[in-house]
Amino acid sequence: MAYLLMFVTLLHLITLAMLFIATMEKSWWEWEGMENSDLWYNCRFDNFTGTWLCASSKETEWLQAVQVLMVLSVVFSSVSFLVFLGQLFTMSKGGLFYFTGLCQVFAGLAAFSAALIYTLHNKEILQDSRELTSGHFGYCFILAWVCVPLLLCSGIIYVHLRKKE
Repeated sequence: MAYLLMFVTLLHLITLAMLFIATMEKSWWEWEGMENSDLWYNCRFDNFTGTWLCASSKETEWLQAVQVLMVLSVVFSSVSFLVFLGQLFTMSKGGLFYFTGLCQVFAGLAAFSAALIYTLHNKEILQDSRELTSGHFGYCFILAWVCVPLLLCSGIIYVHLRKKE
């Protein structure tokens, strides 16, 4: 049981870190490695100065929905971890981690909704950017999709996990 507890805790921390990176990093859509777009900025690499020049993304309703859902996913996962730690030390023997699991499942559903909206509406989200056919989804977008099953699985594991001493 101790190994399962360590595994779930490690899985939770890994997915929380991946969610945070997916939300804050600058690579949801890339064009030839020299220009990219994320949930907050459109950036291009300046060869002359060797730096990234970034401007705020144009706020569309779809982009705002993705932003809110990804931030909500990070918040749910963070709350879930804090509640888990609290329950670990205060819950009676044999108790189940229902609230922790529920928060993780909500985090997974929020990340799923955000990634799905970005997948289906990337043309509207990136409307003022360069031609989309010359670009592709970036690693942060892929991280968001990878987080979805991990969050849902850890949520299910939390629901079935019993506290033992």
